[in-house]
Amino acid sequence: MNFGKSIRIFLIEGDPNGRWVCELSNWTGKAYKIPRTLVKSSSDRQELSNTGIYFLFGKKDEDGTNQVYIGEAENVLERLNQHLLSKEFWTECIVFISKDNNLNKAHIKYLENRIYSLAKDANRYRLVNANTPTQSSLSESDGAEMEEFIENAKLLMSVLGHKVLEPAISNHNIQENNDYYSIRAARGADAKGKPVADGFAVTKGSTVAVHVVSSMPSSLKKLRNKLISEGAIDENYRFTEDRIFSSPSLAATIVMGRNANGRTEWKNKDGQTLKSVETEP
Repeated sequence: MNFGKSIRIFLIEGDPNGRWVCELSNWTGKAYKIPRTLVKSSSDRQELSNTGIYFLFGKKDEDGTNQVYIGEAENVLERLNQHLLSKEFWTECIVFISKDNNLNKAHIKYLENRIYSLAKDANRYRLVNANTPTQSSLSESDGAEMEEFIENAKLLMSVLGHKVLEPAISNHNIQENNDYYSIRAARGADAKGKPVADGFAVTKGSTVAVHVVSSMPSSLKKLRNKLISEGAIDENYRFTEDRIFSSPSLAATIVMGRNANGRTEWKNKDGQTLKSVETEP
């Protein structure tokens, strides 16, 4: 059961483009969102010298792909200043620390490993870590506390604008979930998907049309070919991962290999179109 949450956000400079502090009610953790240009100025926040976990965010120059580096440090601010010299790609960072400074080295190594795994599974950002972080061994009680820390960090991370830890679709039990829609069409297209907060997600295992029609716009052909070259769609024209598209129509077009109105092409198990479900009283 989900409960309401109270989140406090403080803009240190009074500017949304400046540094943010984000806190969740009844939690000892705290998040900082810091532009790269203000890392040097952050020595005024003494608690940033605490032990913590951090994310460096940026985009790949060639195609604008979201990238992230996940790390841990016993002195986070010192490590961030090192990354100003060693890593060029990032433009902002998000840091998680404990307000009572009760995170030790074993805790943050555990957090780094688990958070790296969650980001890899979510597959929303390209991970630029050279190696998979090693996981430390914790007692059962400490492990439970760190899992709670991760859940709260995931919530604040989304609030701060990065769904790096959120999977495209959290519930894969398609048969028992009425929120799913499907398309079966010519040339082998057979896909399932559902609306999500940031678009429309097509599920892993869905197949796309083997061939596209000649009238399909070249930009969409290019996108489809990119998905194939990246391995998101395999040699059997099957999605190898859950994939979010910006709209139901873009998702339907990629699946069907032709221009499509996704709000009329995607249908639920009762045969209702997405459009009819969205507009029904």
